[in-house]
Amino acid sequence: MRIVYHDVVIVGSGLAGLRAAVEIAGKHDVAVLSKLHPLRSHSGAAQGGISAALGNAGEDSPLWHAYDTVKGSDFLADQYAVEVMCNDAPRAIIELEHMGVPFSRLESGRIAQRPFGGHTSNYGRAPVRRTCYAADRTGHVCLNTLYEQSLLRNVSFYAEYQVLDLCMSDGAVNGVVATDLKTGEIMIFHARSVVLATGGYGKAWKTTSNAFANTGDGLGIALDNGIPLQDMEFVQFHPTGLYQLGILITEAARGEGGILRNGEGERFMERYAPSIKDLAPRDIVSRSIYEELRYGRGAGPLKDHVLLDLTGLSKKAIAEKLPEIESFAKTYLGVDPVQAPIPVQPTCHYAMGGIPSDVNGRVTRDSEGSEVSGLWAIGEVACVSVHGANRLGSNSLLDLIVFGRRAGKDINRYLDRVCLAPLPLDIGRGLQAVRQVDALKRRRTGETVHQIRSDLQRVMMEYVSVFRDEEGLKKAVGDITLLQERAARLKVVDQGRVFNTELLEAIELQHMVNYSKAVAVAALERKESRGAHSRDDYPKRDDGSWLRHSLYYFEKGGGYRYEQKPVDLSLASRYSMFVPKERKY
Repeated sequence: MRIVYHDVVIVGSGLAGLRAAVEIAGKHDVAVLSKLHPLRSHSGAAQGGISAALGNAGEDSPLWHAYDTVKGSDFLADQYAVEVMCNDAPRAIIELEHMGVPFSRLESGRIAQRPFGGHTSNYGRAPVRRTCYAADRTGHVCLNTLYEQSLLRNVSFYAEYQVLDLCMSDGAVNGVVATDLKTGEIMIFHARSVVLATGGYGKAWKTTSNAFANTGDGLGIALDNGIPLQDMEFVQFHPTGLYQLGILITEAARGEGGILRNGEGERFMERYAPSIKDLAPRDIVSRSIYEELRYGRGAGPLKDHVLLDLTGLSKKAIAEKLPEIESFAKTYLGVDPVQAPIPVQPTCHYAMGGIPSDVNGRVTRDSEGSEVSGLWAIGEVACVSVHGANRLGSNSLLDLIVFGRRAGKDINRYLDRVCLAPLPLDIGRGLQAVRQVDALKRRRTGETVHQIRSDLQRVMMEYVSVFRDEEGLKKAVGDITLLQERAARLKVVDQGRVFNTELLEAIELQHMVNYSKAVAVAALERKESRGAHSRDDYPKRDDGSWLRHSLYYFEKGGGYRYEQKPVDLSLASRYSMFVPKERKY
């Protein structure tokens, strides 16, 4: 095996990973590993914008932003982390602007801002224009800008490398094992610190807005190394995915004046959120859509979707502010949104749960907050937790930028003051990875990746979707346990070394079945409805019993351990509006 050394290895080249790299580069030697070219990272698909209380389009305040974030999270967010993020948001946006992000502008020349679901002024009194944007390509321009800044700072990029495992020394992380997809070579990247920024895991569901690469590899690697996953039961379904495809139609379409209508042409959100209607948080809108479908008020011959009506917007407004949405609707559904409503249905979109980490990105291993030395997690793979039970739209890009930067600064301090030299390298993890890959390729009997993955996606869509109940979740846990056993015996037909994508998918699938069980178990254990977790058999939120974070530990042989840890309510100790109470819109 070839061994390469860098001070810092960042796994994942989305906005969180690149923002950390920009912060570290020039001070320490940093490398970014990605199974894709960096500009193909899923961050580039983010459309609507990034939130910050700049006040460019009306009065605003970071404290109002924090209130909306905590309320939108159904009070499960850690309030100190929320305060950190919202206070830092205006500075983060101005910094991006100075780096070169071409934000859309107001006539005054200031950064333009638009309304987004759940964002309000004066503690819920009225919608506010808080989301900064670049038409509907905000993630794309941010990704390109940070990639350019990384190249400017001489960050080392290893594109098309799949990370297989962490390297450990005396309980501290000091590198990763990876395979070069172009050659099949297995390598060790020795480092003083490692950052996991591998993104989300929506591909465990059949209908999703996530890219094919979003297979949750970082989560599976964490579980394999005894690190728990936090709040995995909270998976957000975005209300407006293109019908039957799941491709995202940004919330900005409703922020700009789009209206959701049922098959009878009725603006049904007036029934569920009478004050902010179509701009209610995503969990509420998604459930409202399913309620309409349950009562037979869907659109089309099958009455299995609703309609997003943009016909009230001018052709010029759509072309300037929502050009990608117009293109998607025409290309995939043959619908011109200027003339007809777009058929939409909820699509698996975002993971609130992930690897537990603090506000500096340091990974923790238990309910006491004990750190895993040398390891950071940022972005969607991490759970800080600023999103709690439900993320507000446009808070995701902010999460990536704020905590990516904070992790970079913390790593610089760690390398300067604590880890002055690399820990000794144990190549045992590398040899183990070689044996595991060889075993996959030698096996001549068993099922293929496609068969098992299709069954997993069906189980997750059927039993662990927007609405859940005890019977279905028990069935899901049992089915996924069987899928874990099947995945352990799968075969790889392709014996090649160069771009063996079947081997890559087999490795991804073995992670997918493990973290999917975490989602199902945590959903089964949580006997209440909160945010994106909706139980038909426990329809009410229960703060007395369940104002707690969940922790799921994977144990070899298919077993698991479930624990809880308290939610930080530090803002509630200072401001009465942050005390958990019924969420109304």
